[in-house]
Amino acid sequence: MGLSLSIWLYSKPANSPLSSSSAFCSLAVPTSSRLMVTLISPPVAPGDSRSHWSSVHRSPHFLPSACKHEVTRSPVERSSDGVRAEKGVKSGLHVWEVVWSPCHRGSHAVLGISRQNCPLQASGYKVLVGGDSQSWGWELKSNQLWHGGQSLGLYPGKRRRCRTETQEDWRSFTSPHILIDTEGAETPLPVPERVLLVLDADAGTLGFVVDGSFLGVAFKDLPRGVELFPAVSSVRGGASIQLQYLNGATRDPPALMALSGLSIRQSLGKPRQNQTDKLPLPPFLQRYLLSSK
Repeated sequence: MGLSLSIWLYSKPANSPLSSSSAFCSLAVPTSSRLMVTLISPPVAPGDSRSHWSSVHRSPHFLPSACKHEVTRSPVERSSDGVRAEKGVKSGLHVWEVVWSPCHRGSHAVLGISRQNCPLQASGYKVLVGGDSQSWGWELKSNQLWHGGQSLGLYPGKRRRCRTETQEDWRSFTSPHILIDTEGAETPLPVPERVLLVLDADAGTLGFVVDGSFLGVAFKDLPRGVELFPAVSSVRGGASIQLQYLNGATRDPPALMALSGLSIRQSLGKPRQNQTDKLPLPPFLQRYLLSSK
């Protein structure tokens, strides 16, 4: 079975589709097996409280929907408004999906995390998430990272391709707060509607996934053992923002079955993800791969 599986996995059809043309793909960085397994795992059941925006910790100009999965900003002028999730996390690796149409962003559209006491309303037009020491944010229009009221540089930044003895990988410069090259691309990249927020509360890091590509650590040295919440801030009237908690993982290493499934999917590649039923595998492994789509 092992020989036939290897032959099947590594035989690529002549008409295989080309890889994604997203500008973010060239900026992707290698990910840990823990994160990869989390990203390919089925999402948690609908209704999870970690998918709810807070009806209390928000600007009065952000109105939550009945199900709390979506908030909409009222058309109020000269006001910067924010909202955070209803439930935060203190440990573990966690992934949320935020859906925010580029048409509903305008300037000062920020996605990130906050502690419990982050300010969520201010006069004028400014960055709220990342505007003080209690929050960390990525401004989606300019690609700038913000913390402590200061811009810390572009994310993702340019990365040099470095050849090692065993592989090629992407590496970036480091600073006290961020792991990016602050001399990044001059022209900001347009961020699509869907962005995954990746918070590793154990490691104290925050990063983002765009177009299926993990862009690396945006912030490090986050406070540990304190509750951290997904948060957004906006100045655009009518902005609607959805939140969904996808999955999480503990400190423990992934299960062997999960790692085996990950290895098979990586070997298949994206063009053949829907062909797992053709693999020469026992039925129980077939069912596992199908259930983990």
